Amino acid sequence: MTAKEANSWTRIRGELLRRINERVWQPGDLIPGEVDLAEEFGCARTTVNRALRDLADSGLVTRKRKAGTRVAVNPPHKATLTIPIIRADVEARGCVYRHALVTREERYLPHHLGGAFRLPEGAQLLYTETMHYADDRPFIFEERYTNVDTVPAFGTMDFEDISANEWLVQNTPYSGGDMVFFAANADETLARYFDTAPGTAVFAIERTTWDGSDPITHVRMTYTPGYRMRTQI
Repeated sequence: MTAKEANSWTRIRGELLRRINERVWQPGDLIPGEVDLAEEFGCARTTVNRALRDLADSGLVTRKRKAGTRVAVNPPHKATLTIPIIRADVEARGCVYRHALVTREERYLPHHLGGAFRLPEGAQLLYTETMHYADDRPFIFEERYTNVDTVPAFGTMDFEDISANEWLVQNTPYSGGDMVFFAANADETLARYFDTAPGTAVFAIERTTWDGSDPITHVRMTYTPGYRMRTQI
């Protein structure tokens, strides 16, 4: 590394990151101090400090006053999840897909969504229930609240040829969201849809998306008994 290159904190960060990734410095190791690194790279101590702060913000090193900087023992690993199109999921399993819209009506914002949907009291949402099938067998029961003020075109759809899930994925960009994965027991309604006994264990996902501060949709998807989720890291 030349002296000119060393003057950039981003290049210093890259070299420090290389040493961490290649195990030149092992997890838990105390790395050289700012003064020593500044001398090695031929730069100001503030430049090294900036590189170390960025690594600390990423969770790759831990810094403690008077104790120095150490390589993180368990650095975070970030996962990026995309919203799947249910039709594509079913077809990837080698099955024939179809969906049926069960319910479509306006409803007031339910109390349990008040924390996720920052809407005024009395706001109305479009509520839909959809059954998704794989080879004519129940696959997912979807319950969805959508804010048509954020997505006006959603309110004009009949969802006969395309499901609410697929339409939103294809037509509605979002800036953020959150997901919850959990186990549940089938109530009378789910037991009827899945042709199983009430109380049967099922897997469910709840997901909320928004565009800036504007909520888009909240959906709960309950999967057929025995469903297994597979993902990659």
